[in-house]
Amino acid sequence: MSQPKQKFHVNYSKNAVYTDSLNSTAKDGQRSYIEYRDLGLSEATGGKFHAHVGRVKPEFAGEKHTRPHRHHVDFQMIYVLKGWTKMVYEGQEGVFTFRAGDMYFQPAGIVHDGLESSEDFEALEIFSPAVHETEEVEGVPGHDDE
Repeated sequence: MSQPKQKFHVNYSKNAVYTDSLNSTAKDGQRSYIEYRDLGLSEATGGKFHAHVGRVKPEFAGEKHTRPHRHHVDFQMIYVLKGWTKMVYEGQEGVFTFRAGDMYFQPAGIVHDGLESSEDFEALEIFSPAVHETEEVEGVPGHDDE
């Protein structure tokens, strides 16, 4: 089986467009309080990878909580560019607070829940494959919901 051909690609910040869609093939984003800048990696890699910058929508007033879920991916990492976010993970003790400059790798299929984020939260996320299923679940095992 041959791999899709990869293409050279550039995404300049001066041309940045933020939308409610996670990527060009998604109907909508994962989080109602986040807007996304698709970096074009999906098209450049033939769907093998996806990268976007997600940030809290300007003047968003409301709860910033994802609810427990898992992604059916092979790879997922997040690098916090601005602000902070609080997360809980299946099999991990306590609440993790990630701040600007922190990176977190979420193993494939791990159940997690974004509890809250700062108003200025912004992060780079890279995952594979570009299009995948997200499954909502009943709570994060080993964590009492507050």
